[in-house]
Amino acid sequence: MKSDAMNTEAMLQEAERILRLNDKGHYTVPTHGLYPFQWNWDSCLTALGQFRIDPDRAWVEVETLMAHQWPDGMVPHIVFHEKDDGYFPGPEVWQTGRPTPTSGITQPPVLGMVLEQLLLRDAQSPRAESRCRALMFAAVRWHDWFYRCRDPQGTGVVALLHPWESGRDNSCDWDDALAQVPTEGIAPYQRRDTTHVDASQRPTAFEYDRYVALLECFRALKWDNTRLHDASPFQVVDPGFNAILIHSELALARLATQLGEPDLAQRLSARAARSIAAMDTLWHAELGQYACWNRRTGQRVQSASVGGLLPLLVLPAKHPHVVDLSKKLNAWLDQAPFGVCSMDPNDARFDGKRYWRGPSWLIINFLLIVGLRQAGQSALTQRLIDASFKCIEASGCSEYYHPMTGEACGGGTFTWTAAMVIEFLTMDNAPVLEVT
Repeated sequence: MKSDAMNTEAMLQEAERILRLNDKGHYTVPTHGLYPFQWNWDSCLTALGQFRIDPDRAWVEVETLMAHQWPDGMVPHIVFHEKDDGYFPGPEVWQTGRPTPTSGITQPPVLGMVLEQLLLRDAQSPRAESRCRALMFAAVRWHDWFYRCRDPQGTGVVALLHPWESGRDNSCDWDDALAQVPTEGIAPYQRRDTTHVDASQRPTAFEYDRYVALLECFRALKWDNTRLHDASPFQVVDPGFNAILIHSELALARLATQLGEPDLAQRLSARAARSIAAMDTLWHAELGQYACWNRRTGQRVQSASVGGLLPLLVLPAKHPHVVDLSKKLNAWLDQAPFGVCSMDPNDARFDGKRYWRGPSWLIINFLLIVGLRQAGQSALTQRLIDASFKCIEASGCSEYYHPMTGEACGGGTFTWTAAMVIEFLTMDNAPVLEVT
């Protein structure tokens, strides 16, 4: 599926240039300056693009990330490989005590789906299966951690304890829960993000105070994941995050079957089926999509964000909500031709430039495309690919885009955006994996 408006080869060359530009040898930074370390789901999705340049380098990217998995199974959202004072909060704030400093929270677990794709694409390599096997078991330990530490009551869906874990840091979904986080007594701090990007495109001071307050709360508990869930003043069940977890769980189950681990495959498949059923509790009929649940208050979150569309990743093609979500996507694209808004464009809180309160992100477009392809929604798939290329044509490989104008927002020469360009240009060759 290729863009007619630009030369395909030129687009690929530019995307590859950006991946090389941000390559530190065994990991990539999302972009220099704003994000100078290794981020969890950035690296995993970047590996898909890296495979076109160098298959071995793609495996190394995820191997580097997983080398810093915690003993309890958690995979941190940042690995601080090198010292860099240009980012806050750095390792001296997290104080997690890891041999190589890391943060103390996690991020969306896209690893399972990425591993499946890497093995499919690298099937002829004599080392691919052994590398994938080791990473598969590490990913399973991570998933086990989620269900043990973020779903202690066994509901089938896991909670986020910090907005940063969602990957959608300042989404409107977190507003009510975040407002309940106490900030008295937090240490003075100096942000660095607004020295790299205009403050109008970043989270507010109100939000950042609460991000820091949660970090300090968890740090006081010495990052003990057996205690953090119940102690956290922020506990939100996000349908988007859970859809990504379940999608990767199904991918790991298929890998386990392929790699001769039938008992593991059965366990993962059963857990995924239970979680898919539990997702029904997050359907919001009034909004016509899935919505978050505030586990702390026991209340549904009245917020229509793109996270509530991501369950397309795990819905069978004939599931009735596939039609509902497809209608919602088409309606949003009617108003925003440069990709899917991260927030309902009709919501009063919508802001087309402020990070996750409106802008379009190519990695979200990609995840939705994966779900739409599984559901056989070919016309909408193509519409979303075309919208993604419009962003690139208008503003290059930026971090995110104004969904109505295509204006570049956030950081420039952005790694995972470049990786997604490669994915979209080569997607015709990728197999479609059905959800049953």
